[in-house]
Amino acid sequence: MFRPIRILLLAALAACAIASLPARAETVGEVGVDWLGNDIKIDAVRDPKVNGVTCHVTYFDRSVIDRLKNGNWFEDPSNNSIACRQTGPITIGDINLSRDGEEVFRSGLSLIWKDLLVTRIYDKANDTLIYLAHSRQLTDGSAKMSITTVPLFGQTVTWENGRPQ
Repeated sequence: MFRPIRILLLAALAACAIASLPARAETVGEVGVDWLGNDIKIDAVRDPKVNGVTCHVTYFDRSVIDRLKNGNWFEDPSNNSIACRQTGPITIGDINLSRDGEEVFRSGLSLIWKDLLVTRIYDKANDTLIYLAHSRQLTDGSAKMSITTVPLFGQTVTWENGRPQ
C-alpha cells in the first residue's frame, strides 16, 4: 500500500514542478500568502519581438499541502495579473498586426488542460501595444483576465520593417 501512494506522490510532485515552470520567464518575486505554503509568484517576461518592453506577470502557485488538502493535484487557479512597461529603447520587430495579435508567452497552470497566455495586440489608431493575460482551458475558456498597455505615442520607436501605415 505504501509503494503506490509514494509513486503517486512523486508523480504528482514532478507534474506540479513541470506545470509551474515558466517558459522564457524569470521569477523575480515570490510572496507567501498563507501557512499552507501557497505563494504568489512574479515573473519578468521580455517580449521577444519588442525590445525594450518587459511584462511582469503574477500567478498563484499552490503548495503540496494545499494540493493534499483540497485535491485537484494538477491545476493552479486562473488568477493572473500583468503590467508591461518600457524598460529600454523600443525596437519593434516583425510583429503580427492583426486584430487577433500574437502569443508572447505561455506557461502551464495544469498538467495538460490549462495555460496562462500573454497575447500582444497592436492598436494602430492609438499607437499602443496591448498585452492581455488570460487562461486558456482545453474544455472552455476562463473569464479571468488582465490587460495592460504600452503607449508608443511621443516615444522614439524603431520599427525594423517600417512603421505600419
